[in-house]
Amino acid sequence: MDLDSETNQLDVSIEGALELPEEVQDVLNTVFPSNDPLEQADFNVVNYINTLFPNEQSLSNIDEVVTSVETKIDNLDNEIKTAVRRQTTVGNDGQQALEEAHVAIQELFAKIKNIKDRAEQSEQMVKEITRDIKQLDQAKRNLTQAITTHNHLHMLMSGVETLQNLTRKRQFGEAASLLQGIVNVMEHFTKYKSIPTVRELTSRVDTLKQELTQLVLSEFDSAFGTGPKGSLNITILRESCEVADVLEPAVKRELLTKFLKNQLSEYVVLFDSSQDVAWLDKIDRRYAWIKRILVDFEDKLGQIFPERWEVSERIAVEFCQITNKELSNLMQRRAKEIDVKLLLFAIQRTTNFEQLLAKRLSGNTLKISPSTNNKPHGSTKTENGEGNPFLEGVDTEDEKTESGTTSKAQRDPESPFLRLISQCFEPYLYIYVESQDRNLSELIGKFQEDFTAQREQMHSSGANNEGGVLGSCADLFVYYKKCMVQCSQLSTGEPMLALATLFQKYLREYANQILTNNLPKSSATSVSLTGGNITFSTVTNLLKETTSSLKETSEVSRLSPADLNIACSILTTADYCLETTQQLEGKLKEKVDHNLASRIDLSEDRAAFSSVISTSIQLLVQDMESACEPAFTAMSKVSWTNFEHVGDQSSYVNTITSHIKQTVPLVRASLSSARKYFTQFCIKFVNSFIPRFISALYKCKPIGTVGAEQLLLDTHSLKTVLLELPSVASQVSRKAPTSYTKIVVKGMTKAEMLLKVVMTPHEPNAAFVSSCIRLLVDPDIDTFQKILDMKGLRKIEQNAVIEAFKTQMPTAGTSSSFSIATNITGDSESTSRIRKLEKLIKKRL
Repeated sequence: MDLDSETNQLDVSIEGALELPEEVQDVLNTVFPSNDPLEQADFNVVNYINTLFPNEQSLSNIDEVVTSVETKIDNLDNEIKTAVRRQTTVGNDGQQALEEAHVAIQELFAKIKNIKDRAEQSEQMVKEITRDIKQLDQAKRNLTQAITTHNHLHMLMSGVETLQNLTRKRQFGEAASLLQGIVNVMEHFTKYKSIPTVRELTSRVDTLKQELTQLVLSEFDSAFGTGPKGSLNITILRESCEVADVLEPAVKRELLTKFLKNQLSEYVVLFDSSQDVAWLDKIDRRYAWIKRILVDFEDKLGQIFPERWEVSERIAVEFCQITNKELSNLMQRRAKEIDVKLLLFAIQRTTNFEQLLAKRLSGNTLKISPSTNNKPHGSTKTENGEGNPFLEGVDTEDEKTESGTTSKAQRDPESPFLRLISQCFEPYLYIYVESQDRNLSELIGKFQEDFTAQREQMHSSGANNEGGVLGSCADLFVYYKKCMVQCSQLSTGEPMLALATLFQKYLREYANQILTNNLPKSSATSVSLTGGNITFSTVTNLLKETTSSLKETSEVSRLSPADLNIACSILTTADYCLETTQQLEGKLKEKVDHNLASRIDLSEDRAAFSSVISTSIQLLVQDMESACEPAFTAMSKVSWTNFEHVGDQSSYVNTITSHIKQTVPLVRASLSSARKYFTQFCIKFVNSFIPRFISALYKCKPIGTVGAEQLLLDTHSLKTVLLELPSVASQVSRKAPTSYTKIVVKGMTKAEMLLKVVMTPHEPNAAFVSSCIRLLVDPDIDTFQKILDMKGLRKIEQNAVIEAFKTQMPTAGTSSSFSIATNITGDSESTSRIRKLEKLIKKRL
């Protein structure tokens, strides 16, 4: 088969739709990148031809394109033939290269084997050379060990003989140092105890230890025992302690046990439960006694014992353990005699003593158990609350010792001396909690009396506290902190949890009795908070004339300035309580045991204060609304069809503006420390005022064109007043919040558009409906009906307009340009009047 036939077969196979996998195609695109559309995998013949000939005029050069394509095909055929010819010789070249590689690998393996053999021969030669050296090294080590062991044996034998003589002569000082050396040497003969000589020496050493133990204990028995006592030989006793320190630990424990029992035997007798001095009211004498004993010990006996024994601390620990046990038994028998005053007295004296021990002693002799160890106190810092009793760094008298400085025990709660005695009082802390319950109940009653007196004084004198936080609030939390600190010194377990529950009870009492129940109530306006909506009863006497209506507006009973200040004061107090309650919860969780922290939850109490805040704001809003309600009534009584020309803003606008200027500055000044709630007050007021104003507009019917213009002027004036409401009569110019401005603009613009619709002629009906839809943005049928009532149309006229509204409303969003043009033409007269009115408003402003 010749080359041309092979090429023809290749062409046939290519024409049979050659499809490559995506992975192969991606590799080809990476290796042979090309922008030629003929080389793309997704080549489309039709698209390619359309690219070459986009229009009929491009067919004029079809011959040149065909020639170019044929030339390219010939070039490709030549390249393919050349590649095929080259491929015929590739197989032979590859086979020859593979054979050469095999030969090279065999030569490499031969060289590696030769190198390995030579390395093994070298290693064998080194082993033969160093064999004799290793034997000599081993002999040297064995000889050195034999000499060392022989020297140790000689030292041990001579040391045992010397120790025996020193023991016989009771020379404890030299015996202690020698015994320590013998013990160290005996450690080297542990593996040689099977040898008779070593076994005999071990037995002699054990015998000498027993003799020294008996001698040391006998010295202490003679010096501190129950028998007749002679003069103390401090030197011999100190040397005896050195010997006991070398002997077994049990000897030291027995010696110290007997000594501590001797030192505290008098205490057990003096403060026996049958003695009158043992009761809690004389608990000071216990601690005075042990202080005197410790001072005497340091002066007279401190030189006997090594400092590392910490005998003073051991005496204190033993005293604490005995006192804990004795007090527990005593209080259990005489529980009915314990009152809170006596309990707190005993606890205070006990904790002071424990703090003194924690300051003076290290506590190394106590085993610190996780179950009794105080948990670490973290640092929970808060950012708010001037005068807040739960902020870090605020010390009260309860956190200080009798000397007036902060106790070390408070700064170092890790000391094991804390609660070593006072934990015996924990089962009786329910007496303390019950007492705090009574105290807090009396405190709430006192707060109520003080608040009533303060309110009467404010009403009688007209004085105000500018909405400041009630002093009773700070007093309550300061008392809470005092109780919490006091209880944390006694227990961080269930009593602390019971105290937290008590705190919750009186936080709710404070929120309900002191704050909620003392909110002012308006006598002229009946308010019911049902479903979150405020419903006002109608004013008793409906006024017929505008002037008489506005005159009666000033006589509507509202909250007095003193009542407004009280409401603002309650609001700021609730805000203070809300923040401080959260910090109180953190402090309680910090003080209580970790396993009980999850049971402390003051979320309901915070919710109670949040409810007081909402109620207070709603009361302030209600007062503003009650002031505006008569003005709205007067507005609906005006005959808006009798207006002949547009004048100044109406009297009802002046009345509303006057009320705003009277009330808002007072509320703003009273809430200066809680600016965010003043913003909420403004937003809630306009959210209520604007719908009421629009409702009042619906009641103004019928309205003439000039009357609508007057109402539009009034609406714009009210809009300006509302936009300036947050800073009205303020010496400091402050921009109103964006959220507030959006609400005012959106609501009052709706009222303005409503009046513009009323000013629009109702004929032709289609043009009027289109104008209504354009200005009010998809109004419903009820709103449209109210607009027709405001225009004063008769029922027959309304029916035709309503039918036109029902016809256009479904397609209002896609109305044609023709309907818009008709609307503009039909409204040309009303538009001209509106523009003139807007110019008048700008001129007056």
